[in-house]
Amino acid sequence: MSKITDHYSRLQISLHWLMALMIIGGLAMGVYLQDLPLSPLKLKLIAWHKWNGITVLLLFAVRLAVRHLQGAPALPANMPGWQQQAAVWGHRMLYLLMLLIPLSGWLMSSAKGFGVVYFGVLPLPDLVGKNADLADLFKNAHALLNQLLLLVLAGHIGAALKHHYLERDDVLTRMLPFLKQR
Repeated sequence: MSKITDHYSRLQISLHWLMALMIIGGLAMGVYLQDLPLSPLKLKLIAWHKWNGITVLLLFAVRLAVRHLQGAPALPANMPGWQQQAAVWGHRMLYLLMLLIPLSGWLMSSAKGFGVVYFGVLPLPDLVGKNADLADLFKNAHALLNQLLLLVLAGHIGAALKHHYLERDDVLTRMLPFLKQR
């Protein structure tokens, strides 16, 4: 269990927002790619999508280590127990999805026989051999995990806004310190 602190560090805040932008960008690019006809542009965007996913996976490892070392602020003491549990499990789901979504994409790419070459320079190992049935399985898993991510993100964002505008506590301002009233 990580330690409790009274605030998030600048590094934690930076990682949170960098990863939020990358994850939302990756989701948007994935949706855009689905109906794009095969072309050099589509192949370039697929490569960028893979690079984004691998970067999210690497940053996930950094973020997990930083959270373990630096801890996280306690939830508001007046928050009902069920909401505290929902927050804990929501964060666990986000962390799990930050791991599983890029891995499922990498597995899908490997099973399709299309390797991942990070930034066009560093070839990453295939995680499984070429297999059309596995490729379909990982493609479906990747899609379902991303749909689950949308639901969890909606809950995460909704809860943050509820805390800021209805509860008027410091939950959102811990990740957006400039919102704190001076």
